Amino acid sequence: MAKTATPARPLFIRQLGRRDYLPTWQAMRDFTDRRGDRTPSELWVVEHPPVFTQGQAGKPEHLLSPGEIPVIQTDRGGQVTYHGPGQLVIYLLISLREAGIGIRRLVSVMEDAIIELLAARGISAVARADAPGVYVAGSKIASLGLRVRRGCTYHGLALNVSNDLEPFRRVNPCGHAGLEVTSTELLGIRDDQAALAGELVKRLAARLGYQPVPAEPE
Repeated sequence: MAKTATPARPLFIRQLGRRDYLPTWQAMRDFTDRRGDRTPSELWVVEHPPVFTQGQAGKPEHLLSPGEIPVIQTDRGGQVTYHGPGQLVIYLLISLREAGIGIRRLVSVMEDAIIELLAARGISAVARADAPGVYVAGSKIASLGLRVRRGCTYHGLALNVSNDLEPFRRVNPCGHAGLEVTSTELLGIRDDQAALAGELVKRLAARLGYQPVPAEPE
């Protein structure tokens, strides 16, 4: 008798639309604090109003001239980055035990999923061992930052799609002076943010061994 294939674990996909950063960050922490061993993992797809976020090791000298854009000290890894309208943000609320991976492998999963997404559109991208993220011809197109608490992750990735890139010049992006940034729009990719989000979610879920399932609206 043939064995029945084991169904993939569900990964709930929550579409949040545009949300302020602070309450979204607090919601991630609350979700992580209250989840149990059987709580399904989730991906949150969101877009933020303009904001700079400073990682735990963030140094003030990397904030050059933030101007009117607020700066929020947060608890993810890494240095300063920018979020704004037109940027695709996906937060990974993943149980590392359930997924059977470590944090470094999860970083590689995120990078590889973005690299595959771009490769499918004829764009060659790479990761860098010295600076997590995804780069095209030396310019950064995606930033990564995670926090692990109780064996579970939150925060995630930000992919530049059609967002204004000028605010990146007000900081040293991810702590690297003079680092150029780019976006899918500048690279000639015509897919909109929703299409890229849908595909990237599927690529992330597949690499983590999950089946994506739409979450019920809040």
